[in-house]
Amino acid sequence: MFNYKYLTREHLEGFDNYKYMAIDTSPLSVYVMHPFWNKVVELVPRWVAPNVLTFVGFLLTVLDFVLLSYYDYDYSAASTSVHNMTSPDQPLNGHPEVIPQKLWYLLAAFLFLAYTLDGIDGKQARRTQTSGPLGELFDHGLDSYSVFFIPACLYSIFGRWDFSIPPIRMYYVMWNLLLNFYLSHWEKYNTGVLFLPWGYDFSMWASTLLFVWTGIHGTGYYKRYIFGTYTLANGFEWLIYGTGIFTNLPVAIYNTYRSYTLRTGKMRSFSEALRPLWSILAVFTVTTVWVHKSSVLPDYDLRVVFLLIGTIFSNVACRLIVSQMSGQRCEGVSALVWAVCACAALGALLPAHEVTLLYALTALTVAAHLHYGACVVRQMCDHFRISCFHIKQRSD
Repeated sequence: MFNYKYLTREHLEGFDNYKYMAIDTSPLSVYVMHPFWNKVVELVPRWVAPNVLTFVGFLLTVLDFVLLSYYDYDYSAASTSVHNMTSPDQPLNGHPEVIPQKLWYLLAAFLFLAYTLDGIDGKQARRTQTSGPLGELFDHGLDSYSVFFIPACLYSIFGRWDFSIPPIRMYYVMWNLLLNFYLSHWEKYNTGVLFLPWGYDFSMWASTLLFVWTGIHGTGYYKRYIFGTYTLANGFEWLIYGTGIFTNLPVAIYNTYRSYTLRTGKMRSFSEALRPLWSILAVFTVTTVWVHKSSVLPDYDLRVVFLLIGTIFSNVACRLIVSQMSGQRCEGVSALVWAVCACAALGALLPAHEVTLLYALTALTVAAHLHYGACVVRQMCDHFRISCFHIKQRSD
């Protein structure tokens, strides 16, 4: 079942020659988190494989999403039909708390633990002398999936109705986060260096503290205006756009441009440098046209829409990461992208079956992506003669 070979011989030979290069200049990461992680990793037994830490951290992020799906599947738990119009600058009085407030503390703990495990897995690899391409691919591949789970959880704090942003605008917020993650790996594809964005550490801290604050004050705290008709949810929305457009994007373009002027990067032609962007832009274009032309999306089942987009994104991102680590040419458009195009077209032709197509495509996409990930990991384990979740001893 998992013996399909997605990686070519050229890919595997490229992994043989791969060397990790990254630059982290975030003050929060350098001066706070790394010293903290250096202490935490000493508590981990040496027999624990680094990929176990990575995978447990990812599962904790998924668990946050699952728990909120149980209590707030349609993102209406934090919303109410009664508006506090008499005092618009004050929080809504008597706002019912559908989600147990104690749950927010648990969500914060899981998220911070996931963040910590993601920070110490590489340190554990160096500590146990098991560093290699598989660990980085496994880490960044799961990161590409986690990037949609976290904002999908945060939306439950504000809800989809009053004092919040509608689902279609949350759809664009989600895409902004996904594209910024992709941009970092497109940057590495052309420069050979992963410039770790400052926003990651700050966003993980902000998300954790937001969960804690919600546990203390409840979701009713966010039912207020900052000024005029501008709400806290609007502030959340524009903060994400601002960090993406005014920090990540110009820095990525500058680093790529500088690698060409100093001739330190891969020195690909202009068309080849842009090649990885076509697949992700195709997904964005098709899904955006679909949700705007649809009579039911994204309002009908927003969580499934998020899951679909996040899974397709992760698959495209993983293929880019494989290409940049192995030094091979990136795929133009993957098969899953064509599946999205076909379903979007069928949805337009058969609107009565659009919901069925959405669920079918989501199930197919999740199954295909999990198959891709499992097969790639198996191929690399066979190639390097290692185990993904077990550190081989001398006796092995």
